[in-house]
Formats: sequence, C-alpha cells, structure tokens
Amino acid sequence: MAGLKDKRGFIDKDRIDLSERQSVEYFMKRWGVTKDQITAAHRKVGRMTKDIAAELGKKR
Repeated sequence: MAGLKDKRGFIDKDRIDLSERQSVEYFMKRWGVTKDQITAAHRKVGRMTKDIAAELGKKR
C-alpha cells in the first residue's frame, strides 16, 4: 500500500478513512483543522484527499 510512513504505520496519502484514527489525526495536524471539519468535508465531497483539501481551502 502506497502511503506516508507514520510512527504507527502507513497512512494512505490519497484517501482519508474516517475509521482510521491515525489518518484523521495526521491530516488534522497537517492542515490545522478539527476532526469535525474533516468529517463534514468528507461527507460533502468524498474520501479523496485532494477533494477534501480543496473543500477546506488547503493545499493537498
């Protein structure tokens, strides 16, 4: 699986899975947003990182 290596394992850089705490925490820190903001964007545009980043006004 291609992804970013984290202390706990790999994080998929192309998709955000809300059930994977490490993935959500990584993108919360990277983009400086809350879990609720990521969740709302995820529900609105889907699970692709580029789409969520665009919805949040962040660079992928």
